[in-house]
Amino acid sequence: MKIALLQTGKTTDRNIAVLVDLYTNRIKKYSVFDVITLPDIKNTKNMPVQEQKSKEASRIIQFITDDDYLILLDENGKELRTLEFSKALEKMFFLTNKRIVFVIGGPWGFSEAVYARADFKMSLSKMTFPHQLVRLLFLEQLYRAFTIIKGEPYHHE
Repeated sequence: MKIALLQTGKTTDRNIAVLVDLYTNRIKKYSVFDVITLPDIKNTKNMPVQEQKSKEASRIIQFITDDDYLILLDENGKELRTLEFSKALEKMFFLTNKRIVFVIGGPWGFSEAVYARADFKMSLSKMTFPHQLVRLLFLEQLYRAFTIIKGEPYHHE
């Protein structure tokens, strides 16, 4: 199974970047896993929000294929407990031979075109987090889901 994380903008906080690399490497022990970082949209200070979302959507859509199973990490998505996420992920492995692509959008969320293409929307929390921290939180949860699937002692419940 191939999994990808598509994110907007580089991780500039060095402390977070170290942990992002740690969990990325841990995940690669379980699955083919790629992190695709799209460049930030430039000169957004006076750009309308819808235009920013549209430009970001164009970049996102060029990295996904019709065969990809697209999961948006979105504040309005479904909240899953860790065990539910691991079961859903395991089910995806068996039900599809598609690449699973998780997407973290920009600060304004996703355009309607990206929402229309999504197969599932998932929320990490009802709270708001900085985008760089969302990367780390998601990667840790993806790693944790793999350890649950494999019956390893990382998760305690």
